[in-house]
Amino acid sequence: MTGIKITPLTAEAFAPFGDVISPRDSADLLINGGRCERHHALARVECAGGDAIISIFRSQPVSLPYSCDLLERHPLGSQAFMPLGPDPWMSVVAPDIDGRPGLPLAFRVPAKVGLNLRPGIWHGVLTPLDRAADFLVVDREGPGNNLEERRIAPVMITE
Repeated sequence: MTGIKITPLTAEAFAPFGDVISPRDSADLLINGGRCERHHALARVECAGGDAIISIFRSQPVSLPYSCDLLERHPLGSQAFMPLGPDPWMSVVAPDIDGRPGLPLAFRVPAKVGLNLRPGIWHGVLTPLDRAADFLVVDREGPGNNLEERRIAPVMITE
């Protein structure tokens, strides 16, 4: 079994897969009479031939070490996850190699930080760490097959 270590999330390390959704060091502009910072356009919603929808996903937790053997991707639209609770979570992503997932990477995503996956990015199932969590999810609904799932040789993710 292949093993990988979960690593801290950085925008640079995650860039090949999508966007980190977190406030910038300084706001793009002040709105509402100067009472509200706007951190503008942190990610782009892509939904070829469909509509952008907003859902809430409630996911059961995993603990490390964790065996990952299923990846999926959405070829027709981006998919963004924003945690609604106070806990860190894990994102598993993999490069595409000739239409199949390559070796996964695992990121520890800090509390209150979201991710936006580009269309076609292989990723693991939603994985809160240690306790169940709710996530606000923005993705595509519309015609066409927007889900591919692949079983992979198990990859053990550790600290």
